[in-house]
Amino acid sequence: MIEEPKPLTIKKNWKRPSKEQIQAFKNMPSGFVTDALDGKGALSLDIKPIGDGRDINCVVVGAAVTAGNNAADIMGTLAALNFIQENDILVVSVSKHQGCAAAGDRVMGMLKNCGGAGFVTDGPMRDYAGLIEVGLPAWCTGLTPASPFTKGPATVGLPINIGGQKVESGDIVVADMDGVVVVPHRKIDFVITRLSQVANLEHSLDAEVREGLKIPDAVRDMILEDNIKFDRSRLASSNAELVTKLTDIMPSHNRHPASPAEARAILNL
Repeated sequence: MIEEPKPLTIKKNWKRPSKEQIQAFKNMPSGFVTDALDGKGALSLDIKPIGDGRDINCVVVGAAVTAGNNAADIMGTLAALNFIQENDILVVSVSKHQGCAAAGDRVMGMLKNCGGAGFVTDGPMRDYAGLIEVGLPAWCTGLTPASPFTKGPATVGLPINIGGQKVESGDIVVADMDGVVVVPHRKIDFVITRLSQVANLEHSLDAEVREGLKIPDAVRDMILEDNIKFDRSRLASSNAELVTKLTDIMPSHNRHPASPAEARAILNL
């Protein structure tokens, strides 16, 4: 006899980031965070701000609480509400199902009542006017009028795969108009350390552009890689400048420019 799966599997305890760790990501663009993760952590671009951020300010940072659902089902989503703490972000997989909503205004209203700060899913949402009234930021794949079921099986608190990333409860979610980035709990302190470096570099580059930078120095050097540095501070402006410099320093090394005849002999011409 094949045993029926449990309608709901719950992991009740997981490591949560501290308030100080979450605060370290406040006001940090999602782009800075993924740079600090060496380009990793971003959810796929089909998961974007609800309504493209027209009516709801879609910027949030918080701890993830995960819910895993089968297609067209939100049992895990509703059960996860019981574990939401202040400023948590509910991250929901509906197995990429696009045929009905992963949540609507009532689910978002309950999430807000529980203290949740935002919602992320790999499915669409519904009740757009009601979502605006609730006002919680959300990231999803679009809008649909179709309703889901509540049957299970589902999970709460266990790892889920969403938007090409593995997400676990207790990870930090940084989401804004550019998209959603997930920082694994084990990498939080490492990323915090790198964030200041990334931010300083970004601000420095921004200042250079405002001051008139036309092309990054590293790219310019690659374009001119067949050139030679005139000294430690700059590349030679032309071959003529290099020839002139060589001619000037040759006597100090008991050398002289080759005559046409000497050059032909040296090159075996």
